[in-house]
Amino acid sequence: MTQPEPVVCVIDDDDAARQSLEFLLTTAGVNVRTFESAKQFLQAMPEIRSGCIVTDVRMPEISGIDLLREVKRLNVGLPVIVITGHGDVALAVEAMKIGAIDFLEKPFNDDLLLTSVRAAIQKDALAARHNAEVSEVQNKLASLSARERQVLEGLVAGKANKIIAFNLGISPRTVEIYRANVMTKMAANSLSDLVRSAITAGILTQSGDD
Repeated sequence: MTQPEPVVCVIDDDDAARQSLEFLLTTAGVNVRTFESAKQFLQAMPEIRSGCIVTDVRMPEISGIDLLREVKRLNVGLPVIVITGHGDVALAVEAMKIGAIDFLEKPFNDDLLLTSVRAAIQKDALAARHNAEVSEVQNKLASLSARERQVLEGLVAGKANKIIAFNLGISPRTVEIYRANVMTKMAANSLSDLVRSAITAGILTQSGDD
């Protein structure tokens, strides 16, 4: 499935600031939609499939902090960058705690803003790709029979065919047949492919000292 074109949603009740951000981002080749209030953005939010949010932290009615909470509650997933004024560092820190990925103080450096926006768009794209991979693996898992799922779990746990056969009360030859079916249905060319899919689906968790 083709990833939708990313859109940077700029939310600021200050007309001049909003237009300045729109000009900067558009000139840099970024798709932009502007909103004069958080309420206006929330109404349009279902149309936004990819990109990020750049919002002023101080706005009437719904503040940037309140917007962050709502975005988090709705599990929207779009990365959020907050713009703060001088003396608003405490609000910026609160925004980061809620889930903002970055904050910039006014007057901000144009290059710094563009770098932050591009990082946010990249983060969103990686998250979308991961979600698509998880969905694909889940669909493959759903195609397995109950016995095939048991064999899969034994394989990714590192158990030999004979041990899996003993645990399930079936012959090693039968395990080999189920194993072949599992490899085909999971589109795995090797056991490492199978383990990778199991980690993606959350059947296995990665561990290590790093």
